[in-house]
Formats: sequence, structure tokens, C-alpha cells
Amino acid sequence: MSLLLDENLSPRLVARLLSLFPGLTHVRDVGLKQASDEQIWTCAKEDGYTVVTADADFVALSDRLGWPPKVVHIEHCDFPFRVIEQLLRHNAIRIAEFDGDPATGLLVIRA
Repeated sequence: MSLLLDENLSPRLVARLLSLFPGLTHVRDVGLKQASDEQIWTCAKEDGYTVVTADADFVALSDRLGWPPKVVHIEHCDFPFRVIEQLLRHNAIRIAEFDGDPATGLLVIRA
């Protein structure tokens, strides 16, 4: 499973969650720091990533363009780092199942 964390999520999550999500990467680590949503979308599509974001613009891109890439959207995310980490940990099985489901392109996580 290759997850790409959007810039609105802390890059510190990579080290904290890598054991749960092998292949977890942050946009800054693939040369996309301050990139547009469309640039991140294109990279994720070309390189086989699922985008993990708190940005509703990716939901709109998914609605407009379809998938791939798949999108995991953390809805209404104005949470501190530790809460986001716990949300992702708590939803690790859902995220893994979603990543392997060929019929679904959007997973919304709510606190």
C-alpha cells in the first residue's frame, strides 16, 4: 500500500505510522512541497499512490476526474497532530481494505 500524505498533514506522521502503512510518504519527500493539488493528483496517479488529505479539494477532484488515484479524506480536520495520528491508526484496517477495493475511490474518515 502506497499512501501519499498531502502537505496539510504533518510529515512527522510518516515516521510515526510507517510500521502500519508500509510505503507511506509525504509530498515533500517526492519533490511536491507547495505543489498544486493538480500536481499532487497527477503524481499520485502516475506513481500509484492513494492520497491522504484533509483538503476537500481532493474530494472535488475525485468527483470530477474519477480515480485513480484513490483519496482518503479526513473530514473537518482541524485537529492536533496526535489526534490525526490516532484517527489514522484507528482506521488502519479500513484504509487497507479501501486501498485493495477496486470498486471504491474515496474513503471519508470522520472524528
